[in-house]
Order: sequence, then structure tokens, then C-alpha cells
Amino acid sequence: MKKLNLPIWLKKTLLFLSILGPGLITASADNDAPGIATYSMVGSTYGYSFLWLILVITVGEVVILEMAARMGAVTGKGTADLIREKFGVKMTTFAMFCLLIANLGTTVAEFAGVAAAGELFGISKVITVPVMAVVMGLLILRGNYKIIEKILIGLSLAALSYVATVFIIKPDWGVILRDTIRPQLLLSRDYFISILAVIGTTITPWAIFYLQASVSDKGISMENYGETKIDVTFGSAWGNVISAFIIIVSAATLFKAGIRVEDAKDAAMALAPLAGEASTILFAAGLLGASLLAVSVLPLSTTYALCEAFGFERGLNRNLRDAPIFYGAFIGIVVLSVLIVLIPGMPLFQMMILSQTINAILLPVILALVLKLANDQAVMGRYRNSKLTNVLAIIITSLIVLVTIVLLFEPLIRLL
Repeated sequence: MKKLNLPIWLKKTLLFLSILGPGLITASADNDAPGIATYSMVGSTYGYSFLWLILVITVGEVVILEMAARMGAVTGKGTADLIREKFGVKMTTFAMFCLLIANLGTTVAEFAGVAAAGELFGISKVITVPVMAVVMGLLILRGNYKIIEKILIGLSLAALSYVATVFIIKPDWGVILRDTIRPQLLLSRDYFISILAVIGTTITPWAIFYLQASVSDKGISMENYGETKIDVTFGSAWGNVISAFIIIVSAATLFKAGIRVEDAKDAAMALAPLAGEASTILFAAGLLGASLLAVSVLPLSTTYALCEAFGFERGLNRNLRDAPIFYGAFIGIVVLSVLIVLIPGMPLFQMMILSQTINAILLPVILALVLKLANDQAVMGRYRNSKLTNVLAIIITSLIVLVTIVLLFEPLIRLL
């Protein structure tokens, strides 16, 4: 059989794409329905002034996810597995309870995103939500890791729709560059709360659990970890580039027109009279793709963590008979989330806020435990954190602790 004589640049591109996997999927799933809503809100409210924060968050996300991936490659175990072994059952039970409640609330928000995207295309949520739940459920139940990974990577490419939307709108790139490198901070409570929301929707506990479990599930070792490190670094950068593009779309159209939105559906609908029907379709397509990716990844991150924590068989390369708790928990979370979304009048926004609050409580705890594990000689051997990684991780963890405190006391601040 004759070999194809491909150009060198195409060969290099295909080689690069072949190493992408857990890192790209995890970072892309962070741009979920609540994330798109948050970026649309800050873009429509504050213009381009949040783009500097995306640069800062990118560094933080690379540091944290790289630690998780490296632990998975060194130990062959998930985060919850290591927490149970090193910190005992009580700490593990507390972390898993918080993770379950937070992830359930966030999964409900993802299905709400599926419903919103369907309605933008004129399809009732009574149809889109159950159908997509069945499709994604069958994908997880019937596929092995390699097949599922390829499909999830395909869904992550739906984010390209936001890139296309920006070029349809044709913003002023000079203004964008100026506002990115010269941040203008506003000394207002709402602006600061928005900063917390952007950080909170990008760096999440579930991402740490999912990425480390995926690296372990894929069988990655330190011999081929170099490719995974590239995957994690590129995935984090790519995910945040998409976040920036969502802010740019909203800022260049909605902010300019004085229209403030609070969710992704409203943002998509508001684009039509300002930037044309094509921009609305592309925005809606991105929302649907992101929501479908997240409704697969979020329940998986939960079931990975629960099974690791309590010693049950888990993994996408095992079948239903070998790992009944793993797949049973996945099905249970999906079914419960679908039923909640379909209840008329259900306060989905309040549920989202509750899940974010629990995430805020859980994240500093998980980061502290992960940092301790990543420096443990018995766990990591010669692959422990470098001094630079520790400094960056401690700064990030301290910042998120501060963020958490402000989030918890924000209701009291409102009364002052």
C-alpha cells in the first residue's frame, strides 16, 4: 500500500493532535454552561477589562492540573485514592460528600445548558435533555477509553464556534490588546465578586479528580509523561483562549450596545440583532457542544472519585459487570440531573449558586491535600514538585483561600 506523501507541517500537526487527550478534555469541559454564562456576563458588563485575569488564571490552571496529571502518571492512582491512603477515611468522606453535592448541582447546570441550546434551535427541553442524556449515557456505557476520549475531544472542538463568531464581529484588536496588558481595576463589590466568579468557574475540584483519574485510566507512566505534560499545558491555554473569545464576543457587541446578560442563552439571543443570525447559531452551537462535553465529564469525575475513595472497581476500560458501582453511580447522577432540569419552575440558578458555594469550600482543602501529596517523597519519589511549582501553587492556593473567604462572607458584605 502506497504511503501518503504529506507536507511536513501537516505531519507535525497530526503528530501534535495525536498526543492530545485528558488535558484538553478537562480544560475544555471547564468552559461549560455556567462558565459561558459567567464570561458572557463579565464581557457584557465590563467590556474587555477581564482579559488580564484570563492570563493569570492560565498560569494557575497549568500548575494545578500538571500536578494532578503527574501524580496520576507516577502512582497509577486517582486523587481520591491517594487522599484515602494518606489522610484517612474521615477526610476522604468529607471531601467526597462535598464533591458529590457540588458536582450534582453543576451537572444539573450542564443539562440546563443543553436545554437552553436546544431552545435556541427551537427544540423543547422535554426532547433535547432526555435524548442527549441517553446518547451520552450509551457512549459511556458502551465505549472503551480510547473511543470515548476521541468523541470527547471532538466535542471540545465545538468551542471553535466562538473563534468564528469573533471574526464575524470583527472587534478592534488594538483596544483588546491595550485592555489586556493594561488592566483597569474597578473598586466596586460587584467587580470583585465577578473576579471571584471567573476564578471559581475555571479552577475546580472536579477537574483535578477527573484529570488524574483519566491519566491513570489511560495507563500513562512517567516514561511517556512528556506528551501528557504538553497535552495539559496546551489544553489549559486553549481552554482559556476560548474563555477570552467569549468575553470578546460579549464585550464587542453587548457591552458596546449597553446590554447586560446573566446567562448564555440570553447572550446568544442578544447577538442576533447586533451581529447577525450566524453569530447566534455559532454561539448556540458552542453552548451545546460545551454542555454535552461537561455532562459526560462531570458525572465521570464524581464516579471516579467515589469509587477510588471507597475501594470500588472503576474505569472506562471495565465493563458494567466488572464495575457496577462505577457505572451505576454515573447513571444515577445523570438520571437525577435530568429529572431535576425537567421539573417546571425548578430554581436552577439557585442550585448553581449552591454548588459553586460548596466548590468554594472544597477547593482550598483539595488544593492543600494535592500540594502535600505532590511533595511527599513516599508518594512521588524523585518526581516531587520543583521549588518553582511549589511557590506558584502556594500563591494560587492562598489566593483561592482568600477568594473562598470572600465568597462565604459575601452575603454579610451586602448588608454592610
